[in-house]
Amino acid sequence: MSNRLRDEYESKIVGEMTKKFGYKNVMQVPKLAKIVINMGVGEAKENSKVLDAAMADLAIIAGQKPVPTKAKNSVANFKIREGQAIGCKVTLRGDKMYEFFDRLVNLALPRVRDFRGVNPNAFDGRGNYALGLKEQLIFPEIEYDKVDKVRGMDVIVVTTANTDEEARELLTQFGMPFTKN
Repeated sequence: MSNRLRDEYESKIVGEMTKKFGYKNVMQVPKLAKIVINMGVGEAKENSKVLDAAMADLAIIAGQKPVPTKAKNSVANFKIREGQAIGCKVTLRGDKMYEFFDRLVNLALPRVRDFRGVNPNAFDGRGNYALGLKEQLIFPEIEYDKVDKVRGMDVIVVTTANTDEEARELLTQFGMPFTKN
């Protein structure tokens, strides 16, 4: 599955991008660097079992063990202490990254209710794309009966592109369903 995406990238996408942006060298063509999936679990401050359930869901979705993320500083209003585990994240690279991206675009996103495409303006100015998902149930690996609570997550696609225009074109070539403005 992921090899198909990588092969497709190397043949078709490199040619299209070189033609459109006039790259002199194949190494200038942007590519996916990594995908970071982050799940903030605010309820973890009262109950550590909630974080374990979120980490289990994230492990099933990503196919890799997540690491807990800790609070950088204390916030009295939120009853959070510095160093307290309040979320989890996974960084995907290589074949797992391509495989996850393929599942995200072709299986998960079409299962979102009232889906019309993703925001084409969610780039950060340096060629990275951020996508927020409201529920983990859109992934076919997650069984509805075994979910204790619906949680959202952030998916950040990091590319080697220098501009948002190059990154948008790269993700479009990979099949990311952007909405038409």
